[in-house]
Amino acid sequence: MSQIISEEIIAQIERTAEAEVSGATTPDQLESIRIKYLGRKGQVAQIMDSLGALPAEDRPRAGRLANELKKRLTEMIDQRSALLSAASGAFPAGKAIDVTVPGKRLPLGTIHPISAAIEEVCACMRQLGFDYAEGPEVEDEFHNFDGLNIPPNHPARDISSNFYVTDTMLLRSQTSTVQIRYMEKHKAPIRIFAPGKVFRPDTVDASHYHTFHQVEGLWVDEGISFSHLKTVLFLFGRLILGEDVKLRLRPSFFPFTEPSAEIDFSCFICGGRGCPTCSRKGWIEMGGCGMVHPKVLEGVNIDSEKYTGFAFGIGIDRLVMARYGIDDVRLLFGNDLRFLRQF
Repeated sequence: MSQIISEEIIAQIERTAEAEVSGATTPDQLESIRIKYLGRKGQVAQIMDSLGALPAEDRPRAGRLANELKKRLTEMIDQRSALLSAASGAFPAGKAIDVTVPGKRLPLGTIHPISAAIEEVCACMRQLGFDYAEGPEVEDEFHNFDGLNIPPNHPARDISSNFYVTDTMLLRSQTSTVQIRYMEKHKAPIRIFAPGKVFRPDTVDASHYHTFHQVEGLWVDEGISFSHLKTVLFLFGRLILGEDVKLRLRPSFFPFTEPSAEIDFSCFICGGRGCPTCSRKGWIEMGGCGMVHPKVLEGVNIDSEKYTGFAFGIGIDRLVMARYGIDDVRLLFGNDLRFLRQF
């Protein structure tokens, strides 16, 4: 290979260029260096012109060395140019900005109505003296059924009524699972609430969805009676729905409570007179409640002769729908910005 295009000469040119580029303090100086090495008559161009004088077998390697030198010098000069521009605050022609012009305000998101309702429910329950608790969304059969006094042959355990992930594990179908887990680890007295998602394979329509939200309330202590339950629900309704709301408890049945009741609040849209929100009934069903069944207490080693308690579950999605007059639950889960921007 010709001495002019030896690896030593190439390396020497690169070292010299690097020193000159690093020492350039103005764009004009840097441009002069660029012309010296990369211009039409620069050193790299001279090396390219001399390739023809080399033996045929040496030309490929010499051409590769020259191209690599050109690439490295170009990157070196571009980086230095960017540094000089940043240091001087200069902008390319036509790109200058007026720093006195107010910036564009970025759009801010809003809290989802369900998330807002959960925060409000949590604040209400804390105000009533309850502590926050939580549990897993994937549960075993004991905490989802057995611990809640739901026998093996009960239809609520059917595979068509639950999302089983294994033969013995499923997505929880109610937040009542949290009360079992909490009572296993804590001694009475107990006073907790547990908001969260639950899952059931309901056919999706305007009033049903496979995923929804509940808040569970539990109070276990000596001397707890049904009157305590009614008082807590009444105060909850006033805090969440307004001071004029009325409470109605209708007899019902749940395996884990005895006696049991359905929770109705007077429609806060029409004041109980009847409107589309309450289906002209004047009342809105919000969930279920009752006194904790003695078998549930005994199952978590709480003396049912000494302690009594109540539990209730209220649907948060239903609360949101009633409050805002939403007639289709699918709107709450559709991520439609046209709908969500209203909140």
